[in-house]
Amino acid sequence: MRTMQKRRLNKGGRGSEITFELDGKPCVAYEGETIAAAMLAAGIRSFRLSPKLHQPRSLFCGMGVCFDCLVTVNGVPNVRSCMMGVEAGMRVDTGVSVGKGGENEKS
Repeated sequence: MRTMQKRRLNKGGRGSEITFELDGKPCVAYEGETIAAAMLAAGIRSFRLSPKLHQPRSLFCGMGVCFDCLVTVNGVPNVRSCMMGVEAGMRVDTGVSVGKGGENEKS
């Protein structure tokens, strides 16, 4: 009978501490984290509201397939936060979704 060995990819180390802007407020993250990971660590559970029913959406698949974790990064809407690494000085806004005709709505 084979036994499974536990493997750690990172040996538990973290990158350097950085600060980015989240909804106009400073937020601490670590180099190598995704925006979604940094937001969850900061206690943010709702990343946006759905355009039609205005229901909260958050991290779901964590691999860029579902598009529930969309945020606006440095003015660019509809960025998948689970796929983009956080960077020092980055500006991230939540609550933005694509509305009718492709116009952005701030809820």
